[in-house]
Amino acid sequence: MEVIIQKFVAPVFEAYPQLHDYVPTIEHPFFNINLWDNFDKISTCLTRGKFIPSQFEFIQGQLPLSDLRSVTIAIALYYIIIFGGRALLKPFQPFKLNCLFQIHNLYLTFISFIILILMIEQLVPMIAKYGLYYSICNIGAWTQPMVTLYYMNYIVKYIEFIDTFFLVLKHKKLTFLHTYHHGATALLCYTQLIGTTSISWVVISLNLGVHVIMYWYYFLAARGIRVWWKEWVTRFQIIQFILDIGFIYFACYQKVVHNFAPFLPHCGDCVGSASATSSGFFIVSSYLVLFISFYINVYKRKGTKTSRVIKRAHGGVAAKVNEYVNVDLSEVPTPSPSPARRRK
Repeated sequence: MEVIIQKFVAPVFEAYPQLHDYVPTIEHPFFNINLWDNFDKISTCLTRGKFIPSQFEFIQGQLPLSDLRSVTIAIALYYIIIFGGRALLKPFQPFKLNCLFQIHNLYLTFISFIILILMIEQLVPMIAKYGLYYSICNIGAWTQPMVTLYYMNYIVKYIEFIDTFFLVLKHKKLTFLHTYHHGATALLCYTQLIGTTSISWVVISLNLGVHVIMYWYYFLAARGIRVWWKEWVTRFQIIQFILDIGFIYFACYQKVVHNFAPFLPHCGDCVGSASATSSGFFIVSSYLVLFISFYINVYKRKGTKTSRVIKRAHGGVAAKVNEYVNVDLSEVPTPSPSPARRRK
C-alpha cells in the first residue's frame, strides 16, 4: 500500500497541493467537507429560517405527524384512499403518469442519498471513537443531528405512500406485503422517534442505501433504460433485511436480559423505551414471517417451473423483494415457446 501511495498518490499531491484540503478524515469522511454545516446553511437559506437543522428539536405533539392521533389518521387515510380509490377507478382506463413517476423516483433517490451521506458523516466518527455497541445502545448516540435526520427520514416514509397511489392509478395489483409494509414502516419510525432508540440508525441507513439504488433503478426503468445490475436491487433488499433482524434481535436481547435476567451473559442495557423496543421487535419480526411465507408460496408450492420463470424475469430470490419494493409479480412474463416447439 505504501508503494502505491508513493508511486501514484504522492506525485498528484505534489503537483496539486490544494488537494490536501480534500483528504477524507474521521470527522469528515467525504473529501474532508463538513456536510452537516453546509446542509444547515443551505436548508436555512432555502426555507428562510423556517427549518434550521442545527436547531431542530423533536417535540412530540408540536411537529407534523409527531403524535399518535395524527399518525393513526394518516395511516388510516392511506388505506382508505388506496382501497377506496381502487374500487372507484375500476370502471376507468389505467392512467399512464410516466413523467410524474419518473419525477417521484428521482426525488426519492435524491432525498434518500442526502439523508444517507449526512447520517454516515455523523456515524463514522462516533463508531471510530466509541465503538459499535455504544453507537447502537448508548443514549449518547441519540445526538441532535441524528434526531434531525431521523425525523426527515420519518417524513419521507409518508411521501413514499405515493408509490401505492401510482399502483392504484395504473390499476396494478396491490399485494398485502406491499400495503402492509408502507403503513407498518411509518408506524415503526414513529415509535422509534418517541422511544429514543439509538439503534434506529442501523435500520434507517441500510434502508436509505437500498432506496437510493431502488428508486434510481425505477427511474431508469421508467425511462426505458435497461441495466445489468437489476437483480442486485433485490439482493441488497434481502441483505438489508437479514442485517436488520440481527441488530434488532441483539438489542432486544440486551435490554430484556439486563432488566429481567442480569445473570445471563450480555453487554449491558440498550437505550429505548419498552414500547419502542417491543414495537420494533414485532414489526420487524412480522416482516420476517411474511418473507418466509412468500418464499414458501413462490418456490415450494408453485414448483420449480414457476421458479425458473421468476428467476429469468426478476433475478431469482429477487421475487420476494420485487413485491416488497412495489414490483407486481403478475407482470412477470411467461417465456414464449421457441420456434422449434411451435412447429411441433
